[in-house]
Amino acid sequence: MLINSPKDAIALILRESLMKCGLASFLNLRFRNQRKRKYGSPETRGQLSNRKSIHDRPTEVEQRTRFGDLEIDTIVGKHHKQSLVSIVDRKTGYLWLKKCQTRKAEEISQATITLLKPIKDQLRTITADNGKEFSLHEHTAQALEIDWYFADPYSAWQRGTNENTNGLIRQYIKKGSDLNMYTDAYIAEITQLLNHRPRKRLGFKSPSQVLWQQYGVALQMLI
Repeated sequence: MLINSPKDAIALILRESLMKCGLASFLNLRFRNQRKRKYGSPETRGQLSNRKSIHDRPTEVEQRTRFGDLEIDTIVGKHHKQSLVSIVDRKTGYLWLKKCQTRKAEEISQATITLLKPIKDQLRTITADNGKEFSLHEHTAQALEIDWYFADPYSAWQRGTNENTNGLIRQYIKKGSDLNMYTDAYIAEITQLLNHRPRKRLGFKSPSQVLWQQYGVALQMLI
């Protein structure tokens, strides 16, 4: 075995140790049928089709100067079975939250449409991570007449508003808990509490206050 890297050295040491223990045959069987991906060939499993990069978003989105630029995520329940769809407006911090029984793309898409359809005329963009639960992004975007973008992989900071809001949600719903323990009424109560919770970045106003002061009662009634 040629040693071209530290990884090769570690592999050699492990192999020699296994052989000394009489486990060389196991090692050969374990790796004999593994498929090797050709060097330089792209990994395509689980990729989202027709994804638009966050780098193609309008510059106005970064400036947080308008309502309707959203970030979306899912909060996973116990054993990765249930989920919460968490959507936040980048400017006001206003939250939409809905419980789903699965993380399947069909249910996530329908929940998103249900939450946002009453105000679809006010929506502009939505930015998600690269989870498979958003594989129906084109259908959702078409239903809501909104432009859908994806953050870079492993770049949660690009959806900082959503990440920070999810941290607040975790104060009421602990990580890894069974979401079936929480009723829809409880989820609605959490949403209401957080939308009326003052935020430092909003000048210690709540998302609901900012929404009302800048966009009036009419928009709040739709939400």
